[in-house]
Amino acid sequence: MSDVFRGLRIGYAVTASFCTFRRSFEQAEILREYGAELIPIMSEHAANISTRFGTAEENLDKLRSITGREVITTIAEAEPIGPKGLTDIMVVAPCTSNTAAKLAASITDTTVTMAVKSHLRSGKPVVLAIASNDSLLGSAKNIGELFNRKNYFFVPMIQDDFVNKPASLVAEFSMLPQAVEAAPNGIQLRPIIYHYVC
Repeated sequence: MSDVFRGLRIGYAVTASFCTFRRSFEQAEILREYGAELIPIMSEHAANISTRFGTAEENLDKLRSITGREVITTIAEAEPIGPKGLTDIMVVAPCTSNTAAKLAASITDTTVTMAVKSHLRSGKPVVLAIASNDSLLGSAKNIGELFNRKNYFFVPMIQDDFVNKPASLVAEFSMLPQAVEAAPNGIQLRPIIYHYVC
């Protein structure tokens, strides 16, 4: 992987697709190994809800351990990201359909949407790793809007279970570092959506 990651300041935001936390944390660790600096951010739900995929405190501790920083969990903490120039690129991994809808509508009422809005004030790239069971239903219009929005890029997605969950899309998390490397050059990795051929 390119030396582009060394010293790269990445806002690493996590929203409440709890079943994908493990895959997201694995990629955060890889980005750190490549030399990136990660500023951890969690949405209110991601930071405060315990599930079978881990308690809230376990998830916060994991992100703290990976990044070596305290996790940003409030709108007030996220607001200075842009004015202080803290990030070169913003990653939202996972990005739920709820968060995607708010970003598409420019609604800023959560820690993560504030972090993205604040970061975007300087026209810097945002990489979204979508994870949603209704990506190809009600959420499709919001994702489509972001496809056409300047400065937004996507980790390529798969239909993770097109038989039992035909509307579900989940980012191919293993491609997140490639997406982060490509985005500052204005490159969207292709294909954006695909499924495995058996």
